[in-house]
Amino acid sequence: MTSGARPDRSAGTEASTSPTGLRSAPLNGLRLPHTNGRLSRPAPSRPNGEARVQLRLVRLSDSIVVLAALLAAFLAANIGRMPNGLADFLAMRVTVKNLVMLALFIVAWRVLCRLTGLYDWRVIRNRGSEIARVVLTCGVVSAVALVFPAVSVTGAFSHRAVLYFWIASSVATLALRNLIRALVSTPETRRPREALIVGSGPRGQRLERELRASAAGEYNVVGFVDSADQRSSNGTGDALLGSLDQVEAILMRRAIDEVVITLPIKSRYAEIQSVLESCERVGVPARFLADLFDPIKGHASHEGDRPALVMTPPAPGGWRMVTKRMIDVMVSAGTLILLSPVLLVAAAVIKLSSPGPVLFTQERYGLNRRRFRMYKLRTMVADAEALQAGLEDQNEASGPVFKIRKDPRVTPVGRILRRTSLDEVPQLINVLRGEMSLVGPRPLPVRDVDRFTEAALMRRFSIRPGVTCLWQISGRSNLTFDDWIMLDLQYIDEWSFGLDLRILVQTVPAVLRGTGAS
Repeated sequence: MTSGARPDRSAGTEASTSPTGLRSAPLNGLRLPHTNGRLSRPAPSRPNGEARVQLRLVRLSDSIVVLAALLAAFLAANIGRMPNGLADFLAMRVTVKNLVMLALFIVAWRVLCRLTGLYDWRVIRNRGSEIARVVLTCGVVSAVALVFPAVSVTGAFSHRAVLYFWIASSVATLALRNLIRALVSTPETRRPREALIVGSGPRGQRLERELRASAAGEYNVVGFVDSADQRSSNGTGDALLGSLDQVEAILMRRAIDEVVITLPIKSRYAEIQSVLESCERVGVPARFLADLFDPIKGHASHEGDRPALVMTPPAPGGWRMVTKRMIDVMVSAGTLILLSPVLLVAAAVIKLSSPGPVLFTQERYGLNRRRFRMYKLRTMVADAEALQAGLEDQNEASGPVFKIRKDPRVTPVGRILRRTSLDEVPQLINVLRGEMSLVGPRPLPVRDVDRFTEAALMRRFSIRPGVTCLWQISGRSNLTFDDWIMLDLQYIDEWSFGLDLRILVQTVPAVLRGTGAS
């Protein structure tokens, strides 16, 4: 099986004739330190949009968990005094005093969580520190809970209930935090952001040192770019990746998450503008640091929370992507369970009908041009990739993709699997891993991306690839390469939950009809 047997399985790029303006966005991650002209300690980093949503979910879940743990501890300590079980508990009298004490207890819990750093992003990132602080916080709030047995008239809330509460709240808080992390977490949030620094002068070198020294480890500096005269005198050596006019080529061939511009605006305005335009075409966020002036003796500070101007490509982000991710996890997990009997039958038929593995894996390009292994049921002969070179002269597709309508490498069973799209179901594993989404531009193989010659084609990687997409419900492989480009661009620029839902719903009849499948 090969990368480009079907265009709807492998290709789709973005037109260079479709420029869209960059838009400013809130500061995301990188904080510029206060400076008086000397190297200073970097300011604490702020979480990005996805991380902020995770923190909001954690704050909400923590409050729910502590209430549930308190009730569970009370029931566990008094189960012997309730012959009718839950009915006796529901029949208990609730006084205004009890409600006030419960409200004050929740306030105390939230204050303690803040004091112990449980809502600090740097603590959240460190699992060991988070576990220790959760147990400590639950222990302290359990000491606060000792007021309940002290004021209990009936003695129903005992010291044993407080002990149960400490254990239950610690375990439940950690479990729910890990569940939220699993739902929100993706390969992008688990690794440092790859940053390219534009400008190798004192500002750029100072920023590079501070990022490398940061304990948070949120950024990995891949190198610098600068003009020829600056590169010959700044002493950055091997860290220089090229000149300013090579920025676009570097962004096309390397996985860069963010470009940080440290050039002085007064003398390098035209070059800064050129870099921003390159970032726009490729679809990579660009950040221009806001320390425009270097004071001689004064102390520069930042009023408010905008130490940098961030220019982002027109792709969705923030809480909407976190919600999309949570939907992806729940739907893909349920679908895999539901279709598991069908997958087992298909796997047996593949194994019996032709030699080779059941699953076909291939390296594809995903979000921000990161490579990953995509899973499919094998529909071609075992050595299909090796045979592709001999079929290149029969390619029927325009552009950089590869397609033969009646590909001789496809097995008889494979044709049935492709017509029903059952071969695509294992990609739900990639969705669970965070490498793909249910809806998004199809992931492209290395062979196709290596043939891209226009920077604008790279902007399709500014959003996570999907199992289905807009052009798969609009004709699939009957569409031309230009059609795929137009529809991918339309999806990125007009993304909404409603659009995703419409694509998912319309994918079902498109698959049943087998429209454009090959």
